[in-house]
Amino acid sequence: MRHYLSGFSNEQASEALPGMLPEGQNAPQRHPRGLYTEQISGTAFTAPRKDNRRSWLYRIRPSAAHPAYRRIDNGLMRSAPFEEAEPPPNRLRWAPLPFPETLADFIDGLVTIGGNGDAGLRSGIAAHVYCATKPMERRVFFNADGELLIVPQQGRVLLGTEFGEIEAAPGEIAVIPRGVKFRVGLLNGKACGYLCENYGELFRLPELGAIGANGLANPRDFLTPAAAYEERDERFEVIVKFAGNLWATEIDHSPLDVVAWHGNYAPYKYDLARFNTLGTISFDHPDPSIFTVLTAPSEIPGTANCDFVIFPPRWLVAEHTFRPPWFHRNVMNEFMGLVHGVYDAKTEGFVPGGMSLHNCMSAHGPDAMTYEKASTAELQPQKIENTLAFMFEARFPIRPTRFALETPALQRDYDACWRDLRKLFNG
Repeated sequence: MRHYLSGFSNEQASEALPGMLPEGQNAPQRHPRGLYTEQISGTAFTAPRKDNRRSWLYRIRPSAAHPAYRRIDNGLMRSAPFEEAEPPPNRLRWAPLPFPETLADFIDGLVTIGGNGDAGLRSGIAAHVYCATKPMERRVFFNADGELLIVPQQGRVLLGTEFGEIEAAPGEIAVIPRGVKFRVGLLNGKACGYLCENYGELFRLPELGAIGANGLANPRDFLTPAAAYEERDERFEVIVKFAGNLWATEIDHSPLDVVAWHGNYAPYKYDLARFNTLGTISFDHPDPSIFTVLTAPSEIPGTANCDFVIFPPRWLVAEHTFRPPWFHRNVMNEFMGLVHGVYDAKTEGFVPGGMSLHNCMSAHGPDAMTYEKASTAELQPQKIENTLAFMFEARFPIRPTRFALETPALQRDYDACWRDLRKLFNG
């Protein structure tokens, strides 16, 4: 059984063995139990107190004990700036990517669909898919370019991290902060899902404004792992993504050897079923921003580098209202995925494991079948059930990779879903 601590971005403390956390100071001259003291900082030292993120780790060996990294192949992983293909203004949609034909772990099975910004300038995101058929065993990964938001779609994953273990299943998310080492185990033999690599400011809970003190995601429902360590003197490969590329080195011990830690910079998980959805109880419906779980702000107030938005089960009660998402054009850029069920604006073609991309001012909305059904429906209270879709909503256009534009999974007839929207004007 894995143990967790409750809370979001609050000071936490955990020790796998009693007496491992030093008392009264962070870094004593010599740890009483022979551990090395190491700080990991997720923000600048001088960031305001409310934004400052750092943790102190007490470990068997320091992270500094490793030889030089060597460059390794990126596979189908790409990084910002995304310039290998000309981005089209078209609406794009993909069927689920197949599992690899050969055994592939989480790193081997990473495929980048697109992204924006510049990893070196800490701005923008990348949208990836992972398809893994074997666990990472004596292999550990960390990302120096950004934090990773993992959205499982098929199969439970076990994330062994420096801070402890996190189990994440479809319907849950996990976030691995920039620089934190982890490996991915497969609890159902294979797993696939979505991955948002956030180069910018850290994900956090959105402000609630006029909503008040309650609603959306509650801080107490976010769980960080309790300390657990490995004392394994074996060969391990450590892989890092740095400045857009993958590098690797070998060490003679497990780097997941943190015996105790305290701080507010740690991996966490969240059960999306705990999200408290809000909406109208009269007419019309609010913008999809009301479904924001996490936001990564930018330097422009009110404009996020990336919002993580979900469309979960919920009641619809609006009167005199077209209830599915309306036709719209948006200055933001929307990468969508479907974890399970049917998305209420697309009854066909958008299937679990699939993806869609609607970039800046790309006109989109319900398909013809959904429009016809929703515009003539008898408006009784209706509960949307057995569905979970999500969106990475980014401020910069998401530029597809060459792979994304050439893969057979690209649905080249996607525009046809709006083809039968006939003229109804009778003026």
